[in-house]
Amino acid sequence: MISKTYNPRDIEDKWYSYWIENRYFNSKPNPDKEPYTIVIPPPNVTGVLHMGHMLNNTIQDVLVRKARMEGKEACWVPGTDHASIATEAKVVAMLKEKGIQKRDLTRDQFYEYAWEWTHKYGGIILQQLRKLGASCDWDRTRFTMEPSLYDAVIDTFIDLYNKGYIYRGHRMVNWDPQAKTTVSDEEVLTKEVMTKLCYLKYKISPQTPDGGLVEAEEEQYIIIATVRPETIMADSAICVHPDDERYKHLHGKKALIPLINREIPIITDEYVTMDFGTGGLKVTPAHDQNDYELGLKHNLPIIDILNEDGTLNEKAQILVGEDRFIARKKIIKLLDEAGFVEKIEDYKSNVGHSERTNAVIEPRLSLQWFVKMKELCQPALENVMNDNIQLVPPKFKNTYRVWMENVRDWNISRQLWWGQQIPAYYLQDGTVIVAKTKREALRKAQHEYQLFALTEEDLTQDPDVVDTWFSSWLWPITVFDGLKDPNNEDINYYYPTNDLVTAPEILFFWVARMIIAGYEFKGELPFRNVYLTGIVRDAKGRKMSKSLGNSPDPLDLIDKYGADGVRTGMLFSSPAGNDLLFDEKLCEQGRNFCNKIWNAFRLVKGWTVTSNEGGQVAALPIAWFEAKLNQTIAEVHDLFSKYRLSDALNVIYKLIWDDFCSQYLEMIKPGFEQPIDQATFDATIGFFDKLMALTHPFMPFITEEIWQDIRPRGEKESLCVAEFPKVAPFDATMLANFEIFFEVVTNVRNLRSTKNISPKTELPLTIKTENQALYQPFESLLVKLANISDISYTTGKAEGMSFLVKADEFFVNLEGELDVEAERENLQKELEYTLGFKKSVEAKLSNERFVQNAKADIVEKERQKLADAEAKIATIQEALARLS
Repeated sequence: MISKTYNPRDIEDKWYSYWIENRYFNSKPNPDKEPYTIVIPPPNVTGVLHMGHMLNNTIQDVLVRKARMEGKEACWVPGTDHASIATEAKVVAMLKEKGIQKRDLTRDQFYEYAWEWTHKYGGIILQQLRKLGASCDWDRTRFTMEPSLYDAVIDTFIDLYNKGYIYRGHRMVNWDPQAKTTVSDEEVLTKEVMTKLCYLKYKISPQTPDGGLVEAEEEQYIIIATVRPETIMADSAICVHPDDERYKHLHGKKALIPLINREIPIITDEYVTMDFGTGGLKVTPAHDQNDYELGLKHNLPIIDILNEDGTLNEKAQILVGEDRFIARKKIIKLLDEAGFVEKIEDYKSNVGHSERTNAVIEPRLSLQWFVKMKELCQPALENVMNDNIQLVPPKFKNTYRVWMENVRDWNISRQLWWGQQIPAYYLQDGTVIVAKTKREALRKAQHEYQLFALTEEDLTQDPDVVDTWFSSWLWPITVFDGLKDPNNEDINYYYPTNDLVTAPEILFFWVARMIIAGYEFKGELPFRNVYLTGIVRDAKGRKMSKSLGNSPDPLDLIDKYGADGVRTGMLFSSPAGNDLLFDEKLCEQGRNFCNKIWNAFRLVKGWTVTSNEGGQVAALPIAWFEAKLNQTIAEVHDLFSKYRLSDALNVIYKLIWDDFCSQYLEMIKPGFEQPIDQATFDATIGFFDKLMALTHPFMPFITEEIWQDIRPRGEKESLCVAEFPKVAPFDATMLANFEIFFEVVTNVRNLRSTKNISPKTELPLTIKTENQALYQPFESLLVKLANISDISYTTGKAEGMSFLVKADEFFVNLEGELDVEAERENLQKELEYTLGFKKSVEAKLSNERFVQNAKADIVEKERQKLADAEAKIATIQEALARLS
């Protein structure tokens, strides 16, 4: 006996365990089946489930479940990313709690703690995904730091180095002082912040270029505007535009840095914008990318006054050891007290922040490893632009193109320990040898440099690790060990994968780089389609985050609304590429949908079945719903082909809620305590079977529960491997005729409602039509659904209130049921209003200027309004005449 209420807790663990035990999610290469492959965007091993994961993984699961039901060899590969920066921060925090400093450990000792933390806390998110119903092949779970994936990264580094794509050089990089490592350009988020624009007075040096003193009656100054006064000690020059008349008298002179009195030259360059600030620019090559380029051009010294953690070092001369932001406040006070501040203004500035730690990025000159990207990018650019790889929605193609055409070399070295250590070894003279192991590096040194006396102790491995993205760009290949064993069965069968589902914000971090890696290392695309989800935002449009406190716990939502309720709630309004304005009411709507399905099934299963035939009353609704179901199945297939999953869910929702529950069941349900005939019952159960299969990818738990109870199943049968409904022909004429029928029923019901007539009161219906044959098959259904006492046909007028459906007029005789005076008064008011409306439209159309200047479609709409008003007036006048 099916329970009275639907309780997700009672069934979700039951069915997920059943699916796992029967290994329905496991996949092996099968030459007789078409493969369908998705690789999960590996969440950070430190991560826990958030709303973005919920949306992303629900979409993946919908796609995989549908493919599995279509008979494809569906393989969804799960896994986690080692997340160098985030994980190392967690481990360092754990060590701190134990009173241990990272600097006091060897690298091997640190790794022991890191692996201990990873085994204890890592992978929690994969367990949480099971609660959502994720149908991953868990036996295939991979981790980017496991040995074979680690080796693949090292081999890739060596391969690209030997091809000349990887090099080491001094470059201005993005430095994260909190994580104490570089981050890539794509990992820098620009935020608008309020800061202070300080106008500082630099004294012109009294010395002439030959060392003499300038004779002047008073001291001269040049005013420089800066938002970073704490870096003045690193200034190498002041630069002005050569055509700026205000400063031509200072060309070739020198200025003194406030507080420390170090002399710097005043140089000229057209790079300077004359109308920004004062037109004078302090040049600080060590702490600004543009200043660095100016410094190279003018051969200026590079003075780095910051330590790795963002504190000032000895080169600053003052405020040594202070954090850069504390130093900023203190130096403004010192400058002001010394008379070097002209004025200070509030200023909005765009400041780069680390995507990983939210620390303000510090431009820093550093010796780093880079990948030359320009040549590597070409196949990846070409094959997205020609749609060999399709971005969904395609609006992201232009963004992708702009980034790929303007790509910069990729800084891949990170000053961390957790990760794949760069396979570069240094001799004592600085010579670099790239090799997989120290032993191989030694062999190379001995043979290439004839250094036969060299030992392994003479080699030092680069302490840095590679960027995390340098491992995850190989993900679609390495999850199948495609670099370790290039022709293994898995890689040959599952690669290239089919669909990638991910967020637009990592289109360049990850997606573009995977495409690059696919063409470079496998000679083909890594996936055929990229479904780009939107960002989950709150009702105010803010991105959900823990810091704002606006993100609900997904597991709490599942506990409250059930996994199916949350899945559908996320997908009801989340078309590809558009942000989802999340409201918990969406999950409530999803839960209500589950309850609607459950109660409909309870209703059907509660009927008593008789062997008597139901006759024509049931035959017509059955034929109609079969056509409606097939029409919807075709629409769902079409929407899936266009990755319009949200729209597909909504048409299924309407099919079940409106067409099946509100219309079909109402038409075929027996009277109170009356039985239903076997044929109608069997047809209805058959519809339920198909409806559950159609809905299963979106709502796997409730559909499995109902499907199992529809009829006896085999021991290991499951809806998740049953056949997904196929497209079949349908009778479009029947569907159109039923729409007319439903409109008639709706109008009769509305008439009852507006005239306060009980639904139990039978009413006679007269139909004015030239096509009686259209309505005769529906007579018994009209009697049942609209509570009609008798139906007659006419070619003229009839007694009663009327309404139009298409070209036919319907009369409902309300004699004895209607308050005539109240109805006459209402009609008179409606007539007066409509006459006034008609007059306003006529005035507009009589205005020649409007008719001549307005767009043709606007004028046509006004004419249609006039025609509608005239028809309505005629109908009201006829109704008033009948009441007289």
